[in-house]
Amino acid sequence: MKCALLDSALKIKAKSLFITKSFNNKHKLITGIADSINSFILKQDISRDSILGVGIGLPGPVDALKGVVHFLPNIPGWREVGLKKILEQKTKLPVFIDNDAKLMTIAEHRAGSAKGYSNALCLTLGTGVGGGLVINNQLYRGFDNSAGEIGHIPLNEYGPVCGCGSQACLEAYVGNSRIIRDAHKLFGPKITLEEVSSLASEGNSKAIAFWGEVGKKLGLALSGIVNLLNLDVIVIGGGVSGAGKALFESVKQTVLSRAMSVQAKRVRIFKAKLGSDAGIIGAGYLVKERLNR
Repeated sequence: MKCALLDSALKIKAKSLFITKSFNNKHKLITGIADSINSFILKQDISRDSILGVGIGLPGPVDALKGVVHFLPNIPGWREVGLKKILEQKTKLPVFIDNDAKLMTIAEHRAGSAKGYSNALCLTLGTGVGGGLVINNQLYRGFDNSAGEIGHIPLNEYGPVCGCGSQACLEAYVGNSRIIRDAHKLFGPKITLEEVSSLASEGNSKAIAFWGEVGKKLGLALSGIVNLLNLDVIVIGGGVSGAGKALFESVKQTVLSRAMSVQAKRVRIFKAKLGSDAGIIGAGYLVKERLNR
């Protein structure tokens, strides 16, 4: 998790990181989040009264209005957790929570690669595959505030089990764990995805083909969404987006060849502009908008 302090213009003034795997259960992780917020305030030598609030993005379905985490597909033990209320008690600050990909979408639509586009899909490629939809310049949440879960679109009738409990979801094919496993089979057990990306940028044919396959699977899912929604733009962020040209060219070519011609010609596909800070900036927007600031 990243913890950051933002000023009123949503510029990041300081940032830190802690690893969630070091907390072996839900209660310890929640305490860890609260402790990181409280220690951050002390280290930055700022008064608690000067803080508008805390915004938190979480990797799974969240009821943003009630402040409840329904579940987290890749972190076990989280079911119907009233995180907002718990953290407000522990930090004595207003707390607002949302899905992390929705926060990334808000940030990219307000200040990043989707700025100026009315209909957008923003997605994050990392441990999971999250997404957020903007329709007619408004974030689309769906009836239960759970819209945008592109990572759980099934690509096949049968396939690998996904963290959500279903089978053959997009995330089961292009999530970090699957990509790393495939990379180790091709390039050896010690290689990192960053190294595979570097090989591709240097023209290594095997690495280019590797990212091409990832892009093809992602492009198939995107083709269906493009046909359904006639989007202006798709913005791709998250760690895997660092694969660069080999990934993006494959995604674009797949969408052009598999989506219907009118919709395929309309949509633009860009890399996220705000990078790894998009979720943090989106969390800042969340706080300000909830407090009407």
